[in-house]
Amino acid sequence: MKVLSIQSAVAHGHVGNSAAVFPLQRIGVEVVPVHTVNFSNHTGYGAWRGPLIAPSDVADVLTGVEERGVFPQIDVVLSGYQGGVGIGDVIVDAVRRVKAANPSAVYACDPVMGNAKSGCFVAPEIPDLLRDRVVPVADVITPNQFELGYLTGTEPTTLESTLASVDAARAMGPSTVLVTSVERPDREEGTVEVLVADDAGAWIVRTPMLPFKANGSGDVTAALFSAHHRSTGDARVALERTVSSVFDLIEATYRSGERELKLVESQEVYANPRMQFTAERVR
Repeated sequence: MKVLSIQSAVAHGHVGNSAAVFPLQRIGVEVVPVHTVNFSNHTGYGAWRGPLIAPSDVADVLTGVEERGVFPQIDVVLSGYQGGVGIGDVIVDAVRRVKAANPSAVYACDPVMGNAKSGCFVAPEIPDLLRDRVVPVADVITPNQFELGYLTGTEPTTLESTLASVDAARAMGPSTVLVTSVERPDREEGTVEVLVADDAGAWIVRTPMLPFKANGSGDVTAALFSAHHRSTGDARVALERTVSSVFDLIEATYRSGERELKLVESQEVYANPRMQFTAERVR
């Protein structure tokens, strides 16, 4: 499998491509990373250095990759944090060209906008760009519960309303929707859930909630789920594998007492997940 990953990159820590590439490689996926920013660190620190890469430069890199004859080999186009408005059009155009070269390729979009605790942390124009121009051309999207609500103009809280929001998102274009950070009022205390739905049904996985924020864990989740879903064609299996790996990654990071993901130290959990969580069918 070969994944074209168009995302941010940081020198210190693990978000964007700096979070997604190694776990994918560790499960045997060839990755073609194209960076949209090249920052010293993620913006959660409140200060960072480095350039936001111009959309024309990102497009130039993609054209160079295309000229090497790579596009027919791409199985998945993956995108995440979009630093500026113009990058959306570059990504959509790249998806079009990849699919022209390989009609079986899929586009997996992580519509990064924010979360329930922090609100939106992207440029004001980005949410509308994602909703109106990017998500409709995606095959797979991986929003958190907050992002799902924004994309669909709904308020997903209960299981029923979250499933309704997922249906609204699927009506926009994507056939598969993975929702992270699902916090239902009636869930077991001290837990958090991840839900996936496609044409075959819907499934949910519940894990313990760890009391800290792990920047980059969503990027790892999107990458692993996209790859597992592509390789198995089974959303339930992809969900169980992904959640099993990412929970162990987050737990190792929490136990370390460090802020950045223990991405390299946790490499065995990508290649050989414990499969400690079982998905429950909810539709």
